[in-house]
Amino acid sequence: MSRLLSLNIGRLMAVDYSDRGTTGIDKRPVDGPVAVADPGPQGVAGSGVAGDDIIDRRFHGGDDQAVYAFAREDLDRWEGVLGRELPSGVFGENFTTAGVKVNSAVIGERWRVGEVVLEVTSPRIPCRTFAGWMDEKGWVKRFTQDRRPGAFLRVVEPGAVRAGDGITVLSRPDHEVTVEFLFRAMTTESELLPRTLVAIDLINRSYAESIRKRLG
Repeated sequence: MSRLLSLNIGRLMAVDYSDRGTTGIDKRPVDGPVAVADPGPQGVAGSGVAGDDIIDRRFHGGDDQAVYAFAREDLDRWEGVLGRELPSGVFGENFTTAGVKVNSAVIGERWRVGEVVLEVTSPRIPCRTFAGWMDEKGWVKRFTQDRRPGAFLRVVEPGAVRAGDGITVLSRPDHEVTVEFLFRAMTTESELLPRTLVAIDLINRSYAESIRKRLG
């Protein structure tokens, strides 16, 4: 059954690899239930998950990036590649999923998790803080080449979630722009960008703005 394997939140910690000198990327499992709600606009608001610290709100958090989901199956595969244990939450994800094809999710696809309804908005683009946290040589390039970035989601209906809740796909738009497709278009295959326009009104607004600028 598709389910929320682990619900993870991060607390502020001091680091030397972040522009702000602090980060909340070290997310740890909690039992819950935890409230999930639309946090507000990017630049002002943080995480949609109660108790989860978002430090650099210029680029992280906000209503279109309220929750970050990553598949446990992909963490397991990275364990084999990196030769180290990767506990749930280590990639900075709020939701570690099981049985969900996160990267094949279509932009605008809606999930029910516990009491909450979420909508897929975009992939995660790796940043300097993620690279510093992972402390793996060439991490941004390696993560990008893997093309399994996990998904950001916005909150459509707020409520409470806890580890073990089932994940049900409620609806799926009829277009080709998956999380992986959008990630490729925005990183290594810019020739795909025109094909993302079919989903432009559903895409994370900061990403949509970037796409429009790049396409002139």
